[in-house]
Amino acid sequence: MVIGGTRVHYRRQNTYNTKSNKVKIVRTPGSRLKVQYVGKRSKGPMTPASLGHKPIPGIKHLLTMDRKRARHRHLTVSRAYGGCLTHDLVRERIIRAFLIEEQKIVKRVLKAQGKKKRGKKRR
Repeated sequence: MVIGGTRVHYRRQNTYNTKSNKVKIVRTPGSRLKVQYVGKRSKGPMTPASLGHKPIPGIKHLLTMDRKRARHRHLTVSRAYGGCLTHDLVRERIIRAFLIEEQKIVKRVLKAQGKKKRGKKRR
């Protein structure tokens, strides 16, 4: 339902169309046009700027005061780094850690092989 150019009566004290005073025009069952106040919306939690600043899926987009009142299940995801990082970033960290450990093992093995070769040459 699109209603254009309809004059409406604001129900609160502020009568200007400001960012914090947005309204929606609604038709009542008695066929009158009334104003319904629309609250601000939140962008929701994001990953840190250094990691891409992407929205974290599965977490409610709440304003600060609502966030304080919200239940824990609305604010996290049951996973390591649940409310802080996306699943892609967690996966990337796990793979990176694994590859670094593998690299350390390979270095140790090569170092041990080098010592064996040196020991054989000297005899």
